[in-house]
Amino acid sequence: QVQLVESGGGLVQTGGSLTLTCTYSGNINSINVLGWFRQPPTKQRELVATIRYDNSADYGDSVKGRFTVSKDTTKNVVYLQMSALKPEDTAGYYCAADPIFFGDTWHSDHWGQGTQVTVSS
Repeated sequence: QVQLVESGGGLVQTGGSLTLTCTYSGNINSINVLGWFRQPPTKQRELVATIRYDNSADYGDSVKGRFTVSKDTTKNVVYLQMSALKPEDTAGYYCAADPIFFGDTWHSDHWGQGTQVTVSS
């Protein structure tokens, strides 16, 4: 089993920055990919960023150039640095281990409880 706990969400103004942290524990040696996802109200969960065991990363189109994902394996944390925030970035942000995409959405056996990010206009 893998446990994930997100932190760092909050209220920020348009154009501001925020860094989210996902702390993972448990059977961490089994993890190949860690991902950040978000789910705005009444919308489907969408990919924000993923980072693999070799530190290669992918980003959702809407956050490219503004968000950066990184990890510190000595602390078992994954960071999501968000800048130039927009009101449309408002969502619950979730961390997941080894996510896969099928059936038109993302799935994982291990999700965190989420942290809310609200960007005011």
